[in-house]
Amino acid sequence: MKMKKTDIGIVVFMYLVCAYFYSQTVNFRADSQTYPKFTIILLFGLTTLYLLQMLVAAKKHGVESGVAEVFKDFQPKQFLFCLIGAILYVVLMHFFGFYISTVIFMAAVLLYLRVPILHSAIAIVAIIALVYFAFGKFLGVKLPIGTVIKMLR
Repeated sequence: MKMKKTDIGIVVFMYLVCAYFYSQTVNFRADSQTYPKFTIILLFGLTTLYLLQMLVAAKKHGVESGVAEVFKDFQPKQFLFCLIGAILYVVLMHFFGFYISTVIFMAAVLLYLRVPILHSAIAIVAIIALVYFAFGKFLGVKLPIGTVIKMLR
């Protein structure tokens, strides 16, 4: 299988993500840095393995563009819906906090993408529970509450 030039962009993006999150993690308390650093190191390692795999494929089979394959099934409506949804998600999080805005965002996107309601409900409950227990209970990270929720307290 040939290496695709588009994969180079993915590797660069992932390294930038690692660098950004690492730079933010060093501002945490020392006891709160363990899990984020572990995750960042894992992501960095996997990205490096992918880069090595790409280089081996390039040497053995050559390089191709990959742009046509990436955008073969591109659906602008879905992309725009998810992009606008992500922007609204950030705005909703400011007003209603992480949990409420996440449920609304996930429900809207999953319904728009025609995921069965039962699967959507399971995914939403699972993500909320995972975040609550992993970040709220295990790591003690305080997630955004939202200005409206703060006023109601």
